[in-house]
Amino acid sequence: MSAVERRLRDSGFRAIAGTDEVGRGCLAGPVVAACVILDTEPTLVGVNDSKLVDHDDRIDVCRLILRRARACAVGVIEPRTIDAINILQASKRAMIAAVENLEVRPDILLLDAVTIDMDLPQVPLIGGDRRSVSIAAASIVAKVYRDLLMESYHDLYPVYDFRHNRGYATEGHQAALKLYGPSPIHRRSFEGVDEPMLLFVRNGADGDPTR
Repeated sequence: MSAVERRLRDSGFRAIAGTDEVGRGCLAGPVVAACVILDTEPTLVGVNDSKLVDHDDRIDVCRLILRRARACAVGVIEPRTIDAINILQASKRAMIAAVENLEVRPDILLLDAVTIDMDLPQVPLIGGDRRSVSIAAASIVAKVYRDLLMESYHDLYPVYDFRHNRGYATEGHQAALKLYGPSPIHRRSFEGVDEPMLLFVRNGADGDPTR
């Protein structure tokens, strides 16, 4: 997975950054991107597309990435903005924010099948998180960051079970949405989020509200 980076170094590039995002398909929570510039020799055991790394191993691999990275940063775009500009544009904005938050200015940017509106050389790679160690590293950092963030939201909104579903459209999550309606961190523009609740209030014969 380091072949792309080696070819770029042979062409004179030194600060080679990979960026990727997670959370595009979720019903709740932000979309999060990470940008990572690795050491000169970017071979990292265990680094792969975050979807292929076991949950129990992901944090350890993330720690390894952070130890070996020359620079690493994240970008977070909240649900309200996702609803306003759509998830694709929000994902790109998160990646731009991650790049801009780096302490080191990249010479070139590797992305997973997209380009972003930045004045940098860019290489969009189809299946990039399985072809580039830099993109894969970014996907893991973004995934760990977002998972921990969603787990912290569980304490605020426990009925949705964010600790386990992280905002994805599991059966339990969708059932909670139908029962309780959306929380402040749900994406109301997404299908199935802003549907009528099953719980409703009606007036009984005595005028007292009955659930």
